Amino acid sequence: METPDNATPTGIAAEDWATASAEPQYRAAVIDLLGALAYGELAAFERLAEDAKLAPTLADKAELAKMASAEFHHFEQLRNRLAAVDAEPTEAMEPFAKALDDFHRQTAPSDWLEGLVKAYVGDSIASDFYREVAARLDSDTRGLVLSVLDDTGHGNFAVEKVRAAIDADPRVGGRLALWARRLMGEALSQAQRVVAERDALSTMLVGGVADGFDLAEVGRMFSRITEAHTKRMAALGLAA
Repeated sequence: METPDNATPTGIAAEDWATASAEPQYRAAVIDLLGALAYGELAAFERLAEDAKLAPTLADKAELAKMASAEFHHFEQLRNRLAAVDAEPTEAMEPFAKALDDFHRQTAPSDWLEGLVKAYVGDSIASDFYREVAARLDSDTRGLVLSVLDDTGHGNFAVEKVRAAIDADPRVGGRLALWARRLMGEALSQAQRVVAERDALSTMLVGGVADGFDLAEVGRMFSRITEAHTKRMAALGLAA
């Protein structure tokens, strides 16, 4: 996905954490962001471990267990970073727990294939959003955020398994396409709700902190996320 981080960093994006965090509102926004990411990684670990129970083969179960382990390592990196900047990790994550838990409860997969599509589509939408935000962060925080968004291998794994299932039974494609569209709507609504409820984070996104998005850019950001989603659906062999 194309992101706005190709240009030479300016403003806060050109600063390190020590300099940028002197601005209290920026520091609060980053702690919110790291808290949301940390809980998201913890929830992803938990979900992948649960999804492994639905795996049809031992090889598939082992693959999901490996991905779950990678997600937990990402969580540990974020938890350690929060502690290093004198933020209590549990307190930083707590404001985001209900929204993320609600999302996962409302989008609980009914079978193995729905679980794969959810991980691929839902996690990718979240990653796209955080990469967009990362372009406006200080260099230290940006590096951490991008590192924990590294693909755990779930994308290629999901594409391979879903396409094979559709080849074996084309009727599966229609059901999974509807499921993916529902996930897209739920994921975007959840992201917007989380941002709206956190003053520091929403202020950074709409331009209240130096180098944040303006409202027009927020619209373009969600357009880019939607375009990336359409490409991922095509990779799965599904209609967007």
